[in-house]
Amino acid sequence: MTTCLLCEQPDETGSMLCVGCTKATEVRVQSLPALYQGLAPFLRPAGSVGQGRSAKGGPAPLPVNEDILDLRGPGGIAGIAERWLADVRRDRGHTVATPSGGVEARLQAAVTGLLANMPWIAVSWPAAGYFAKDIRDLVDSLRTIIAPTPAVARGQRVGTCPAIDPSGTICGAVLHLAPGEKAIVCPWCTCSYPPYVWAQLKTWIDEDTKARRAA
Repeated sequence: MTTCLLCEQPDETGSMLCVGCTKATEVRVQSLPALYQGLAPFLRPAGSVGQGRSAKGGPAPLPVNEDILDLRGPGGIAGIAERWLADVRRDRGHTVATPSGGVEARLQAAVTGLLANMPWIAVSWPAAGYFAKDIRDLVDSLRTIIAPTPAVARGQRVGTCPAIDPSGTICGAVLHLAPGEKAIVCPWCTCSYPPYVWAQLKTWIDEDTKARRAA
């Protein structure tokens, strides 16, 4: 048994990241292009107006939010994704490609590369915890700009989701019972477990745990 390098919970698979944190990291990486696009409306500071006159006599250009500009620049979101992908390729002994094209295309290429390497990252990369935490912090920071919401406590950790998809694959995402909630809802597959099935839920979780240990 090992400990997940992100959530620090015991993990029976021996991987660097547990199943739940692996899936959560994949979702965060996948969300980066959409978050990049979501920053565009915030380039102009709220309530900004043109001030003075330009050299040609017309209104001066509207000010730009430099923090947002940096995030959408080559060294922002795209640069972070590219640096992690370069580290992955270097540690795997692969060629580190030189980024090319526009920022949005570079970001998409880096995201595609990271997702392609996620199985290796989760299972074998010693830096998986640093990578997953950096991506989580980046996504959380971007979301506070685009759609700020009050912080919500995650609640008590219940175990991993035992739902099985049509292919026979167990979901495995981490389940929490949030304060004040009447049911446990999986953040990955959205399966809901109301109180009357909690006893059975525990049985399913215990069975899956034993199966992973025996594998």
